Order: sequence, then C-alpha cells, then structure tokens
Amino acid sequence: LITTVHSITATQKTVDGPSSKDWRGGRAASFNIIPSSTGAAKAVGKVLPSLNGKLTGMSFRVPTVDVSVVDLTVRLQKPATYDEIKHAIKEESEGKLKGILGYTEDDVVSTDFVGDSRSS
Repeated sequence: LITTVHSITATQKTVDGPSSKDWRGGRAASFNIIPSSTGAAKAVGKVLPSLNGKLTGMSFRVPTVDVSVVDLTVRLQKPATYDEIKHAIKEESEGKLKGILGYTEDDVVSTDFVGDSRSS
C-alpha cells in the first residue's frame, strides 16, 4: 500500500468549482486536504517489474507550497526490526541511491526540504 502526500499544483482550483475529473478535485486547494488517485503505484511497477501489479494506493493534495511525502506499507518475506529497516534505508541513501533517496532522523517539516535536489 502506498500513500503519497503532495503539495497543491497550478491545475487545482483556488476556490470551489466544477471539476471534470472528480467532485473532490473541484474543491479549493488552498484550504483543503483533497484525497485523490495516485500514479505512483503504477510507476513503481514500471521501474521495479517484480512489483508490477502488487501495489495500490492513493494520494492527498495538501495546502503546502512544495515537497511531497510517501508512506509505503509492505509485507516482508522475513522478520525485521524497525531499527534494521531504518539502517537498510540509511545505508542505501548513502550508497547506490545517494543523491536520490534522502534519510534523516532530524525534527524537520516540509519547508526544510524546499530546494532539496533528491527525488525521494
């Protein structure tokens, strides 16, 4: 299960109005959290064929100016502790995925990532 949270975009409504896509898409973006569909699950399947068709999810558009977040829930083949998972992600962010995947345990908020060149 993948849940993505995205900042508002220029294609969203500034005030409530009709939307050809869906009713919620017509709601004012600057003061609503708007549930929507996500293409992220399909995109992951294209990049990682072993996951094709195994992910589903949804997105939320939120009234922030930049930055997004992904919440990924998975079922592992073998048991792992939370610390082992954090270590594996941190290791990848410093290795093969350096410059792409970010990892922090700092107390940050979305604006702390504005201008961050990493995509994940």
